[in-house]
Amino acid sequence: VVALMLGAGAAQAHPHMFIDTGLEVVVNDQGLATGLRITWTYDDLSSMQVLADMGLDMDMDGVLTPDELQQLDGFDMRWDDGIAGDTYAQASGQPLHMSRPQDWTIAYKDNRITSTHYRSFDAPVAVGPDPLMVQVYDETMYTAYALVYDTRFAGRSDCTAALVMPDLDAAQAKLAAAIAALPTDVEVEYPALGADFAQGITVTCGAPS
Repeated sequence: VVALMLGAGAAQAHPHMFIDTGLEVVVNDQGLATGLRITWTYDDLSSMQVLADMGLDMDMDGVLTPDELQQLDGFDMRWDDGIAGDTYAQASGQPLHMSRPQDWTIAYKDNRITSTHYRSFDAPVAVGPDPLMVQVYDETMYTAYALVYDTRFAGRSDCTAALVMPDLDAAQAKLAAAIAALPTDVEVEYPALGADFAQGITVTCGAPS
């Protein structure tokens, strides 16, 4: 949680970490969505900081040994209880609860760390003309996620995904109003408006078989 001492001047949200993101919708043999595989590729600076903190790639040649990769594996997957994982899904207007991360992978290439993980829905979800909506965001906006990879589908070939962009003017206005309403003489948490700035996708498919 990002907590700030807000003074009289205007405050702005400045992400400190940038993650290129991709989503894969996993579908079972009944044509129902069972979960999401999520890809995170960290920016160069954040990747370098992670490696430095863990004492990896000390020769700075941009290549990790198998032992170093094993040490790095799962560095971002051990979440405290109650952590949402920065991925949010809903169907028919109702939020979908997802499992903790499973079956994760790790890679390091071109000075950037890429991890993937799978999260299952509590129950399979029918996805037809009524879309499945997925957003990836950090409520505090410390981390900025960008959906740069094409959405993929595992187990079904009749689905499409549409990218949904935020209304940044409305989001900025909402943030400015929230900041203006904060007290200036005590420590407060930064307004949790990450959802207003978030990209998302809507997934539609043919009628379930």
